[in-house]
Amino acid sequence: MLVESASFFLVSLSALFFVVDPLGLAPIFLALTRRDSPEKRRKAARKATTIFFFVVTFFALGGSVVFDLLGVSLAAFKVAGGLLLLLTALDMLRHRQSDTRTSDEEIDAASRKDDIAIVPLAMPLLAGPGSIATAVVLTTRASNWFQVAMVVVAIGFVALLTYLLLRGAAVVERVLGKNGLAILERVMGLLLAAIALQFVIDGLGEALPGLLEGGRA
Repeated sequence: MLVESASFFLVSLSALFFVVDPLGLAPIFLALTRRDSPEKRRKAARKATTIFFFVVTFFALGGSVVFDLLGVSLAAFKVAGGLLLLLTALDMLRHRQSDTRTSDEEIDAASRKDDIAIVPLAMPLLAGPGSIATAVVLTTRASNWFQVAMVVVAIGFVALLTYLLLRGAAVVERVLGKNGLAILERVMGLLLAAIALQFVIDGLGEALPGLLEGGRA
């Protein structure tokens, strides 16, 4: 059980980290806060990641209840969530900002706001459709309460790592450079694509149990 839970935690942590992509967000964060002091940048990063943690945790723990009310099956959500993550992964492989999170026009408008911590930083850049879908799918894949707790812990770890990376965004961008960030984002996109396809396979396997068995025959 311990080995299985540890493996589940690593999958949860990597999936959430890849879809949030704090390294790719570093240049956007710098653009949004280019007129702010270092202290204001730290406060914005702390506020945004705190909101991210509570919003994503809420959906991770209560998402299945919402689906029951709407009449949506968990299998259907796994397929939809996997396809959404796959779109994000393809954008990462092409080193471009995903339209499923925000647009260039929204970022430009947000850069003129006094407080960007809630919108667009916390939502939708951090707690967007991709991260919410990932958290919900992960909790539906959990086989016991301990693995559900591991998802919440993984969300907390991603929030902390994101805060640290955004706080040192200028250093991260200077050390890695544009080429380094592009290479790293493409590697993360490839791994996220594999995770996304696994979500789709799991969802199809639950919705159409005979499909995968027939393929093995």
